[in-house]
Amino acid sequence: MKQFNKQATSLLLAAGIGFAASAAWSADSLQDVLKARGLSQQDLLAAAKTYVPTGKRDEFVTFSSGGQSGQVIVYGIPSMRILKYIAVFTPEPWQGYGFDESSKAVLAQGKIDGKDITWGDTHHPAISETNGEYDGQFLFINDKANPRLAVIDLRDFETKQIVVNPIFKSEHGGAFVSTNTEYVIEAAQYAAPLENKKFYPLEEFNEKYRGGVTYWKFDRKEGRIDTKESFSLELPPYSQDLSDFGKGPSEGWSFTNSFCSERYVGGIEKGRPPYEAGCSAKDTDYMHVINWKKAAELVKAGKAKKINGHNVIMMETAVKEGILFLIPEPKSPHGADVSPDGKFIIVAGKLDTHVSVYSFEKIQAAIKAGKFDSKDPYGIPVIGMKDALHTQVSLGLGPLHTQYDSKPCIAYTSLYVDSQVGKWNYCEGKVLDKLSVHYNIGHLMTMEGDSMKPAGKYLVALNKLSIDRFVPVGPLQPQSHQLIDISGDKMQLLYDMPLPLGEPHYAVSIDAKKLKPAVRYKVGTDSRTDKPHPGKVRAGEEKIVRNGKKVEVFATLIRSHITPETIEVEVGDEVTINLTNLERAQDETHGFTVSTYNVHASAEPGKTVAVKFKADKEGVYPYYCTEFCSALHLEMQGYLLVKPKGWKPTKMTLAKGNYTEADYKATVKKVADTQVIIDSVVAYITSVNYKDFPDVVAMVEDAFDQLGKTKGLKEKHEGYAAKKDWESANLWAEQIWQYQVKTADLGLRAKTYLEQNGAKKVK
Repeated sequence: MKQFNKQATSLLLAAGIGFAASAAWSADSLQDVLKARGLSQQDLLAAAKTYVPTGKRDEFVTFSSGGQSGQVIVYGIPSMRILKYIAVFTPEPWQGYGFDESSKAVLAQGKIDGKDITWGDTHHPAISETNGEYDGQFLFINDKANPRLAVIDLRDFETKQIVVNPIFKSEHGGAFVSTNTEYVIEAAQYAAPLENKKFYPLEEFNEKYRGGVTYWKFDRKEGRIDTKESFSLELPPYSQDLSDFGKGPSEGWSFTNSFCSERYVGGIEKGRPPYEAGCSAKDTDYMHVINWKKAAELVKAGKAKKINGHNVIMMETAVKEGILFLIPEPKSPHGADVSPDGKFIIVAGKLDTHVSVYSFEKIQAAIKAGKFDSKDPYGIPVIGMKDALHTQVSLGLGPLHTQYDSKPCIAYTSLYVDSQVGKWNYCEGKVLDKLSVHYNIGHLMTMEGDSMKPAGKYLVALNKLSIDRFVPVGPLQPQSHQLIDISGDKMQLLYDMPLPLGEPHYAVSIDAKKLKPAVRYKVGTDSRTDKPHPGKVRAGEEKIVRNGKKVEVFATLIRSHITPETIEVEVGDEVTINLTNLERAQDETHGFTVSTYNVHASAEPGKTVAVKFKADKEGVYPYYCTEFCSALHLEMQGYLLVKPKGWKPTKMTLAKGNYTEADYKATVKKVADTQVIIDSVVAYITSVNYKDFPDVVAMVEDAFDQLGKTKGLKEKHEGYAAKKDWESANLWAEQIWQYQVKTADLGLRAKTYLEQNGAKKVK
């Protein structure tokens, strides 16, 4: 046991976890903990590999689909700590998404047939790329249930745009980006008529139902999809699935697989075999091979047809122009994954034990030679499987999705039925390792694994079932993301993470250093449009404007008050409250709600946001800051007074406190004492190289901004004192102290930051 203890201690020390020479952290103490918890040496090593010390940050950031939540989940690797939920297709109260006017406008972009869609089924996130590498600027995510695509700006992790596919009725194959994010692919799922509101019976499935793939044009400068420059290809009524863009030698091409190429129509209620039987009857389905660059040129040349106002290249045109081909692939595949060097496309069929590696060079040779085995029922040339294959590897039961390592030719494939991850060499066609996961793995993800330069190190298995892995929480259980170390020859399972939000379907991970999110907005910014908000105001500009039955409030938020603190309207008025957060300090967010009116806003530093409602019930309604923002957070309040029609005020005075001259003098002394503390903190900060620390510079600027708000208040409280109005004198002196407290809070934070991060004395 002593030998084990030495080994365990050495492992922790090697991992950078030191021990103080105290009884609490002695070897015996560690031994006792290991014994009491039943931990092994391997457990200890796994813990050390995932541990991120307090105050430190993760190496990678993961964006996972949130499934039926309609959101995106953000977490760190290797710690597996959840960092944020990004609201995308569904309302989310904490962020005010769907409750303030700007976010309502984004959600409204996702209306279909004029109807609000208040849920989504997010599946495949994709990070924007530059020259085939993740650049950390934008994230795209699809909605399988309602064919939509969203754009998330990673400068502030907010959803900026939702586009509705104009011709699809469902989709699964989105989102996938080209190597410079010129286009984002979204492929159809279940075939349907492309024209809106067109009915055709299922008996006309082969003739009237169609699939397709859409290429959404992305305007990087605007950070938005340009729907007018986007286009689609009409495809046969096979169920298209996942896609990928070519890279390097395969640049300009894309690949989309399919299932149910049998074009089977079920009807179990009519005595027919179900879809699952008819859609898996053949041994193969089809991979679609598309020359998307030439397709874009055809659209510009006017060779597309307008369907629902959208450019669509019809199959007949695609075949005639030589931009569309098919290749048989193992049945029921889920992914056509292009290798980092762009030379191979790997497809795994869930109902076949093999993983198939297609050679782009061989595909091009067959196209150039006009060597086709046949044509499908729609006249599309079919390249022979044997003429396109580089190799096939029997990997296990239920192969599903493939990701790549930083090491050449090394790939990892999920095995759904076997509940395993397979590691293999796709150049040599050789199985290298297998690892059991828990349970029924769907997708998997390596670090930057979809890019031309995968980072390796870690893999995440996205498992559909958790069964016995976590504390039971009822019949609906969380899914399991398992972190796996792939840095060595053998894979090692490190960590089980429950994900209790929807069905996390797929994820992408990026080196955290590539993300450069802002920590504040320019004051008055509408974060959803990235433009100045029409309701923005500065301190001292707050006002209430009435125009008939419409009342518009221009308000500000800053620790620890909302200005104005009273809003008076009449019953029946339409009320718009614009809120500008004047804070400049990082992480000083304010929230806002009005009791019982179902509005909420999250106002990050510098942001202007508006809430709008009809004051349809007379009464008194408190409003307050919903984000705990300061020691006087609870005092950050106000009243909405909804007066009855025709209400006439009577003469009255506001309630008063019982303040004395002694109270006033005590407050003045408190102000003087606090200023001494502020002066000492300022003296320290200015004595070191604080300007070398951007976060500290921002805190200092905000601190002086807070202190600057005391201008003129000394004269005020002294003037009231001269009149012996001790209440007014005391409260205005108290207001100076409130600004001082906020100044001191920022200054002390800045001082601590500098001390902990090695600030140096300046000469």
